[in-house]
Amino acid sequence: MSGAVPRKSTATFHLYEFTLWTVAVTAREPDLREVTAMASHEDSGDGEVEPDGDLRNFGATVKAFRKRAELTQEQLAERVRYSVQYVGSVEQGRRHPSVKFVNRSEEALDAFGVILIAANRLNRKRGLAKWFKRWAELEQEAVALDTYECRSVPGLLQPESYARALIGDVLPLPTPEEVEARITARLERQQILYRTPYTIFSFILDEIVIERQTGGPEVTRQLIDHLVECARLPNVDLQIMPRVSPHHAGLGGPFRLLETEDNEWLGYIEGQQSGLIISDPKDISLLHQRYAKLRIQALNPADSAGLLMRMRGSL
Repeated sequence: MSGAVPRKSTATFHLYEFTLWTVAVTAREPDLREVTAMASHEDSGDGEVEPDGDLRNFGATVKAFRKRAELTQEQLAERVRYSVQYVGSVEQGRRHPSVKFVNRSEEALDAFGVILIAANRLNRKRGLAKWFKRWAELEQEAVALDTYECRSVPGLLQPESYARALIGDVLPLPTPEEVEARITARLERQQILYRTPYTIFSFILDEIVIERQTGGPEVTRQLIDHLVECARLPNVDLQIMPRVSPHHAGLGGPFRLLETEDNEWLGYIEGQQSGLIISDPKDISLLHQRYAKLRIQALNPADSAGLLMRMRGSL
């Protein structure tokens, strides 16, 4: 019958019905232990939390169908052509599954479309409770990262003195232990700038971000020296958007774009107390268009380096 659910056995069909019921209940009754629409501010140093209930529910769905198929994680990993660690992270709700993983798991586990349903649920809410911790994890796996910022220097480009100045302004004021933990985490993240094979980075910063002199003139001199040093890396492009810019494609606010190892693109935007990971192709396309226009409007890398040195000389 067209559109009918295949019934390999009564038990299998009952499992299908039960799994659909579980997904439906999850959609109506979000995990109350989760605090949604909050974000860890990578630039300001706020705290981070564990992945949300949707990720855990998706992982539990994959695990249930893997058990039904009497497969180990190793066997499933071989069938979907991902590592055992990847499968384990997905099942634990600690990793967003790629589109390829979802489709291959659906096929390998003969899941009656349930894994696809769970993935669609995940994508609809992708970002409501996705804290910056998740974006930092994605950074570690990325092949390319584009960042436009008009508020403060992105964490990946912050020298320690600048990071301390930013973190010290966070309210409520962090304890000395919290400051050190945040500084350590931020500096560790920056190692992806130097690892090989190279991740390709593009940064566009508004001139005012540096002119603000966060932390004072000496910190700003150290910041400029660090930016110039980072801009010399073979995998980093740094451009400055002049303070006077009659045409500016970034007036909607800062944003980031990231290409995964599976050549999927994701976006990230962040506000005062919220962060959102974007996966919708139309939204990603719009962000790509804006970023392309920003790259044209900003100074080229060579002219940007010259401007930075002039700014340093005026301090």
